[in-house]
Amino acid sequence: MTVYLDEAATSPVRREVVEAMWPYLTGVFGNPASHHEVGAAARAGLDQARREAAAVLGVRPGELTFTSGGTEGANAAVKGLALAAPRGRHVVVSAVEHPAVLESARWLARWGFDVDEVGVDAHGTVTPEALDAVLRDDTTLVSVQLASNEVGTVQPLAALAAVAARRGVPFHTDAVQAAPWLALDPAALGVQALSISGHKFGTPKGSGLLWVDRRTPCEPLLHGGGQQDGRRSGTEDVAAAVGLAAALRLAATDRDAEAARVAALRDAFVAHVLDAVPGAALTGHPVDRLPGHSSFVLPGVSGEAALVGLEERGVVCSSGSACAAGSDEPSHVLTAMGLPREVAQTAVRLTFGRGATAEQLEHAATTLAAVVGRLRPAAG
Repeated sequence: MTVYLDEAATSPVRREVVEAMWPYLTGVFGNPASHHEVGAAARAGLDQARREAAAVLGVRPGELTFTSGGTEGANAAVKGLALAAPRGRHVVVSAVEHPAVLESARWLARWGFDVDEVGVDAHGTVTPEALDAVLRDDTTLVSVQLASNEVGTVQPLAALAAVAARRGVPFHTDAVQAAPWLALDPAALGVQALSISGHKFGTPKGSGLLWVDRRTPCEPLLHGGGQQDGRRSGTEDVAAAVGLAAALRLAATDRDAEAARVAALRDAFVAHVLDAVPGAALTGHPVDRLPGHSSFVLPGVSGEAALVGLEERGVVCSSGSACAAGSDEPSHVLTAMGLPREVAQTAVRLTFGRGATAEQLEHAATTLAAVVGRLRPAAG
C-alpha cells in the first residue's frame, strides 16, 4: 500500500470542495465584472464565497482578498504593508519563515529597507523577549508565521503580536500550515494581516486568501482593472474562491475534536519512531506543534536517502519545505534552531491529515526503522 505523509506540501482535494466549485467551472462561467446576467451570476457566487470565508474568520467581507495561494498572500502582505506604512523602513521577520516571507523581506532590503531576522530557540519558537529586542522606533512591519511548515512548531502568536502592538507595529502572520488545524481569529491572534493557501486543506492548488484589517494601509502589488476594491487587480477566479470558502467551512467543522484525535495519532507515531530508530530526534516543539506534523533528524543517515528508501516501500514523505525541494543546502529552519549542518541534512518530515489511520502510521514507523537500519551500516 502507499501511505501519503506529505500533507504539509499539499492535501488531497475534498469531494465537497469540487462539488461546490463545479457550477462555476461549467454553467456559471461569466466574468464577475461583466454587466450582464451571466456576469452577475458569477459575481453572486464570488460575493457569497467572500461572505462565507469572512464568517469563518470572524472578519468583514470587504477586508478579504482572494489570491493565487500562500506565496502571493505573503508577498502582498509583507511588501504591501511595508510600502504603505508611514512610520519607517525597518522590517522584522523570524529566521524560520517560509521563503515567501523571507524573500519578500530581502526584496524590500534591495529597496532601502532595513531587515532583521529575529532568532528562535532550539524548538523553533520566537520568544516575546527576542522580538522586543529587535524592534525599533522606525519598525514598520513584523511577520511571524503561526505554525512552521518544516517542524510544526506553533508560535505564541498572541504574545508576539502584543509586543508589536505596544510599539504600534503592524503584524502579519503566514497561517498557511495552521489553517487546517487552528482557529484563525485575527482578533484573538492580535494581527493586522493573515494569509492562507487552500491546497493545504482540500482545495485544488492555486487558491488563497489574504485578510488585512481595514484600518491598516496596504499598497496593492497588482494594478489594472481595480478588481477586489483595488486590492488585487485581475479577473477573479470565482470557482477557486467558492472552493476556498467551502474548504474553510469544512475545516472549521469539528476542528477541535479532529485536532485532538489526530494529535493522539501523532504522539503515538512519534513515540514509535523514537523507540524504534536509535538516535532519532524529534524536531520542533514537543507539545506546541501542529496535530498532523512530525519531523525528525536521523544522525548518520542522509535524509534524501531515507526518503528514497521510504518511497520504495510505499511511504511518501519529504525532507522539509516543498518549495526548497532539490536544494543541497540544509534547512534554514533547522540551522536557525541550532542544529549543525550535517545533522540538518538528515531530516525527514512526515505530515498527515484527517484521513490518517493508526495502521498507516504504524506501518510508516516500522518502515522508517527498517530503512534507517539498512542505511546506517552503509553510512559507516
